[in-house]
Amino acid sequence: MRPGLTESPLNPLPPVIWLLALPVIASEAVFALGSAGLIGGAEGVGLRLSAIRMTAFPPELAQRAWGFGVLDLDQFYRILSYSFIHVSLTHALFVVVFTLALGNMVAQNLRPAAVLALYLGSAIGGALVYAAVLPLIGARPSPLIGGYPAVYGLVGAFTFLLWTRLAAENANRLRAFVLIGVLLAFQLVFGLIFGGAGQGWIAEIAGFATGFALSFLLVDGGIRRALAQIRQR
Repeated sequence: MRPGLTESPLNPLPPVIWLLALPVIASEAVFALGSAGLIGGAEGVGLRLSAIRMTAFPPELAQRAWGFGVLDLDQFYRILSYSFIHVSLTHALFVVVFTLALGNMVAQNLRPAAVLALYLGSAIGGALVYAAVLPLIGARPSPLIGGYPAVYGLVGAFTFLLWTRLAAENANRLRAFVLIGVLLAFQLVFGLIFGGAGQGWIAEIAGFATGFALSFLLVDGGIRRALAQIRQR
């Protein structure tokens, strides 16, 4: 048999990427079974709403800690849990697709523990900035739910990798930020057409910035690459 014929035509995903995507896939499977009445009995159709109530991140949680020193430690799990539950199947599908695609590219340049830290760190950064910015713009506080801030952290890491590569090639480094621009434009159009845009974009941009910043520490040689660019200027 010719070499390579037994190899899979698909590039296997790193286990850490499946670790991040599987909670979303599993939760959607549970919600689908509940909607079909196969689990949860009469309350099965409300499983998604119950999960959202249990996992969403209310900005007041952080605001009370900052303003009054009130730490609801038993509720701070929400600063991560909100990333794995979604308001609809479509919402979850987009997050899973972006996690698998971008995560696979980022994981080729980061250790598994670094990918995990990047994803969860971006979720935390997105939530904290969201809670801090809402009062400043006078926006009505609403719970944060869904994995977009964490996914945008992967976008930030991908942008960092592309940014440093373009710099090494003496190419236009602004091209590295095309992806984030396209994604934000897509979500804006999607939100205008289908509604529900809300203030989540604050957490998403914050997640992107957090992922980009963490890449300096998490990508092997990240600081060295950045210093090399500074010296070239």
